[in-house]
Amino acid sequence: MKHIKEVLTAAGTLGIAVGIGFVMQSSETAKERYGAQARPILQEPSDITAVPLATAASADILLQVQDIELTSASDMPEVTVPQTDEEVQLAAVTLDDLPPAPEVLAEQPTCEISAQAVTVPGAMVTLTLDAPCAPNERLTVHHNGIMFTEATDESGGATFTVPALSQDAVFIMAFSNGDGAVAQAKVADIANYDRVVLQWRGDAGFELHAREFGADYGDNGHQWSGRKPNAEGFAAGTNGMITRLGDTLSPEPLMAEVYTFARAMTTQPGVIDMSVETEVTVNNCGREIEAQTLEIGPEGTLKTRNLTLSVPDCDAVGTFLVLNNLVSDLKVASN
Repeated sequence: MKHIKEVLTAAGTLGIAVGIGFVMQSSETAKERYGAQARPILQEPSDITAVPLATAASADILLQVQDIELTSASDMPEVTVPQTDEEVQLAAVTLDDLPPAPEVLAEQPTCEISAQAVTVPGAMVTLTLDAPCAPNERLTVHHNGIMFTEATDESGGATFTVPALSQDAVFIMAFSNGDGAVAQAKVADIANYDRVVLQWRGDAGFELHAREFGADYGDNGHQWSGRKPNAEGFAAGTNGMITRLGDTLSPEPLMAEVYTFARAMTTQPGVIDMSVETEVTVNNCGREIEAQTLEIGPEGTLKTRNLTLSVPDCDAVGTFLVLNNLVSDLKVASN
């Protein structure tokens, strides 16, 4: 597949002290690379026509009222109602003489927050949170440098799966008021996988791309969040997989994408080309956006890089910015 790339000659667009390949692609090339993607469209509300209420003819409902004589209250004779002995005794009782009303205590819901972490294949961990007093609440998950936003459901529960970044994995799940829970898991097979993380805040348009063993954009070896993962190939070590983390419905969510490759299972040596890309949209054009990358080394060491990117003006909407050297390419040896 052929791709024509324009080099964007903009100065000072990256706020990191590393050499970064910076490429801009036209919207036509982007369509060729990614294909037409259905995106949700907010429809304008339809016109509302006011329907007049039916009215009855006033002549049909008028009452003919006549020959009414008005009287005043002063013309009424005074009437005295005799009181019984029981009523006299009740009138003498004051509020201080009454016994206090029994105190009714409302039943309080259980507010204990608990969390559980269970390891699953692929050096992944499934987290389960139970917070009965926090239904439909924003939740921030922290793990070894990753931060992303999730939300509880109507009963205060949440379940999601996270790629682990350490063997002794600790996950902190915190609400905005400081409440939360901690869960831990032992991830024995973490050393069998390579992982690269890209994280950002809000609708910045960032994407993590991996082109495996010479694959071009759109080929089977091109992995990104817009493509359905090949779980069987991932388990066999023939391809990697990108996991997207974060709740896009939350305001200004913390988002992350994690690329994972099972280097211990693969029989194909070669290089996996990694890149960070940003589509210029109406939500990020003309703005400065920020991101961070995390890479796990062979010894479990963590390397991070911070990125500040000046997005072109809104006349460039539909093009892509390609950062080729922000994350290191993965060199895979056969087993």
